[in-house]
Amino acid sequence: MSSGGKRSKKTIEFGDFQTPMGLARSVCQVLATRGLSPASVVEPTCGVGNLLVAALEGFPTIGNALGVDINPSYVRRAEATIAEKQFAGKTRVLCGNSFELDWPSLLRELPDPLLVIGNPPWVTNARLSTLGSGNLPQKSNFYRRPGLDAITGKANFDISEWLLVRFLDWLNGRRTVLAMLCKAAVARKALSHAWKREIAVKNSAMYMIDAEKSFGACVEACLLVCELSPCSGNQDARVFSSLRSKEEGAVLGYRDGRVIADVRGYERCKHLRGSRSLRWRSGIKHDCSKVMELTREGGKYRNGLGELVDLEETHLYPMLKGTEVAKGLVHAPKRWMLVTQQSIGQETRSIETTAPKTWRYLQSHADRLDRRGSSVYRTQPRFSVFGVGDYTFAPWKVATSGFCKELDFVALGTFAGKPIVLDDTCYFVPCSTREDAEYLASLLKSPTTREFFASFIFWEAKRPITADILSQLDLVALAAEVGAEVRCVEKLLRWSPDSHLGDCLKQQELFAGHP
Repeated sequence: MSSGGKRSKKTIEFGDFQTPMGLARSVCQVLATRGLSPASVVEPTCGVGNLLVAALEGFPTIGNALGVDINPSYVRRAEATIAEKQFAGKTRVLCGNSFELDWPSLLRELPDPLLVIGNPPWVTNARLSTLGSGNLPQKSNFYRRPGLDAITGKANFDISEWLLVRFLDWLNGRRTVLAMLCKAAVARKALSHAWKREIAVKNSAMYMIDAEKSFGACVEACLLVCELSPCSGNQDARVFSSLRSKEEGAVLGYRDGRVIADVRGYERCKHLRGSRSLRWRSGIKHDCSKVMELTREGGKYRNGLGELVDLEETHLYPMLKGTEVAKGLVHAPKRWMLVTQQSIGQETRSIETTAPKTWRYLQSHADRLDRRGSSVYRTQPRFSVFGVGDYTFAPWKVATSGFCKELDFVALGTFAGKPIVLDDTCYFVPCSTREDAEYLASLLKSPTTREFFASFIFWEAKRPITADILSQLDLVALAAEVGAEVRCVEKLLRWSPDSHLGDCLKQQELFAGHP
């Protein structure tokens, strides 16, 4: 199923993008080369039944087939095709909601080896909730993410992810092959779930597909195949560039408690992973660029609504977006950001006294600011922002873009006498001096650093680079590896205004004799 373009509410809600028969047969050809001989097949969101029919055509060993779809007209079309192909005697097609069926009972009726094949909807639970859809699981936070993770969106998930994870749980210990067309990101999450839960999966693979050609979707997608076993499994998955490819590319896997993008690369540089790292911060989150981001015109500022306004400079800071950081356009920022707080939760009412023109400006756009969708603002002072603290206003920073497709780091200083701030597509480390920032940036630009991070980064992801990935690097180990001055790195760790381990390092007396 796909996203993008102008589509009806019904199309989005039910993932109404049928798998072309040619693609369905190609999927089954891939499975046949793996030596499958299934006794049963299930397609939990079968639509008009193309994948189900392709499986019945491709595997004569199938004696029991089950398809489910929520759309009655599709069920009738699937039944007609199955009858025409003379598979009706061993096939049932049910009209029902896959999120409400008693799947454990249905699956128990089917003999092993079992093939679960499908192309479930490529739409998120948050998108369906926005549409007022009932075609989604009852529990949206199905990973039970706590607190802020649930509030800020980490509880959001693709419907296909819910189905994949549930089927992995239900079929744990059975002789099953799971073969699903899905977003590449969803495939990795499903594999991560299996590996973390120690579900016995083996011979896992991701075969990349052209989602634009098949579904009109501009997204990285694949056929995920994994074999479940009553015996032991493994924690690797081969990646192939296409359904026809015979040579694997990278091998992703699960190592040391996390999913690794390139297992071979990780094995070469895993000694650089450690706790002696700096805390990477996200830029400022405000969710209202038309009001909060401005350009300077003479002594006034123009906002994204085209209004020319007169504001005090008290709360205005030169800003950079992730795209500008990625392109290296960092020396003369063209935008200014209105930053209403110095720390999260700080009261904002005092702006009325300290910067009355700014307060009137905020009040004039209160409707837009009050309508910001993220629930993080609901319990905060009016006109709040997020991602602010002492680190935001550090005189120097080393920054990178979370969305760029090639990792780079830049040292940022001040502009027009003020520290440069970043939007929330960026990550940065605050530094006290230019020397520290430039030294750290040069260290992070080394080929060794790039190889280390590349083993963690899935470049096709929406946000390939995250603070979690950046914090995996042990700076002391890196300095030793590349022959840099370890003492300089230790100084950064010890005296950085935002170090994870400054106090801890001091307590361990790693700097005995240092000033």
